[in-house]
Amino acid sequence: MHLSKGVILITGDAKKIARIFLNAWLSNKMTFLAEHLPFDVKYPENVFIGSLNEGIEFDGYLIYDLLSRPKHERARIYEWIKEHNDKLILIYETKYMKDSVLHYGIKELINYLIAYKRETLGFERIDVYKFKEGKVIEKKSYVRRL
Repeated sequence: MHLSKGVILITGDAKKIARIFLNAWLSNKMTFLAEHLPFDVKYPENVFIGSLNEGIEFDGYLIYDLLSRPKHERARIYEWIKEHNDKLILIYETKYMKDSVLHYGIKELINYLIAYKRETLGFERIDVYKFKEGKVIEKKSYVRRL
């Protein structure tokens, strides 16, 4: 998946997956604004920590725990995402949300949903959904034994 713009929602506290995406973009000299960075990256000099309303444009943005915020704050950030849909936006949600994402307004804004879950039976599961206009148009699941 090579993206230069779009919105990716990663749920399930999938630090490894989010780090892979962010490091790939940062290695291409892209700069990111992160509300919070819950993991280390290879190119920390290309990541700035701050509010989305800094007024300075970045190549990409990392939004932390958006779906866990109050409804009025989510609505404000949804509007911000609509205004910046020509950028890369990575939304990192620590809660596991797969099908429940379809009940949030974010479904209209995202291009991809990556839902990570570590199962109790000794394996990890990653579900990848591709969205178009708020509807799932493609979905794949990957399983890895631990």
